[in-house]
Amino acid sequence: MAATNAPRVLDYVNEQQSVLTNLIKDLVEAESPSAHPETHDGVRRILRLALANAGYESRETGGAQQPRHIFARPARRKRGQPSQLVLGHYDTVWPIGTVDERPFNIDGNIMHGPGSFDMKGGLAQIVVALMAIRDLKLETPVLPIVFINADEEIGSHSSTRYIRLLAQHADRALVLEPALGGRGDIKTARKGIGRFTVTVYGKAAHAGLNPEGGASAILELSHVIQKLFALNDVDRGITVNVGTVDGGIQPNVVAPHSTAVVDVRVPTVAAGNEIEYIIHSLQPTTRNVRLHVHGYIGRPSMEPTPRNQKLWDRVKQAGDELGLDLYQARAGGGSDGNTTSLYTATIDGLGPVGDGAHAVHEHLLIDKTLERTALLTLLLTTPAMEGPH
Repeated sequence: MAATNAPRVLDYVNEQQSVLTNLIKDLVEAESPSAHPETHDGVRRILRLALANAGYESRETGGAQQPRHIFARPARRKRGQPSQLVLGHYDTVWPIGTVDERPFNIDGNIMHGPGSFDMKGGLAQIVVALMAIRDLKLETPVLPIVFINADEEIGSHSSTRYIRLLAQHADRALVLEPALGGRGDIKTARKGIGRFTVTVYGKAAHAGLNPEGGASAILELSHVIQKLFALNDVDRGITVNVGTVDGGIQPNVVAPHSTAVVDVRVPTVAAGNEIEYIIHSLQPTTRNVRLHVHGYIGRPSMEPTPRNQKLWDRVKQAGDELGLDLYQARAGGGSDGNTTSLYTATIDGLGPVGDGAHAVHEHLLIDKTLERTALLTLLLTTPAMEGPH
């Protein structure tokens, strides 16, 4: 990484402030809730046009009536060149109409708007970074490949197979999810996430006339819930939360069925395997009931592996060249970086600095987001990683 590139890159990116903010505005106003892919045409058009203007050709993947994802690569490229994966998502948690209630606006250095921080600001960063590489004629020894999916907020069920394939052939993965906290920490580790549903099958009976003839699924669920909460281990970073429960027919009937939906967060793949095994091995305490457990660790942990730490060293070096104080941290939530980290060196949280992901006060800081765009540009120009990936 040539140190002389840093001031040029930072100057160029700062000159593109209006390009960045206008693109984020367009993306925010093209609402794209995860659960309604039929609303996504507009945001895809904006992204594909912006990528084309940056010299990238793109195509869409995904089936009919399914979320459609964007794959893009330079229109001009060298054959046989190693690739790096630049990853983001355009779906948001906000329903159609939210932007009417909370319109996009800029107040000084603060940009507000649903989806601006998580993570349409990061998508605009990608475009401006690619423009910088083109206009400043910077070399990219490792070919940037862009993948923007449409279902990250709901688990990336249709896009994970593409992400796995791309990550397996990538020298590294750069994830443009928002930075963490007010300091804007870079995410070098993320907890794994699991979702489980425990269903209890009992036997109905009249609660007054023949209670002994029944087997209460709700009573059994109360035992199961206590076993699940006992799996929490703060010291190990394991959290198990029973978030919703349901069951029974009416008060005068011994409950024949009940369910609990459980959220699990784990710091390592090994801990995830352990907790998954324990939950699936639960046995009933109450007579004449049976349990059925469905679920798994859907997003394996992103661990601070040696290769991830080597990539972090490059991030830190690039930050030093730009005069940025950067810090690394573990995030409690998951992202597609959890998946790429299984296959290649991964850094997450390269996106906007701000606050309020999934909250009404969602916002980003324009100056800090421009700095992170310069950081991304420098990272994209670094040589291939050494050693196994």
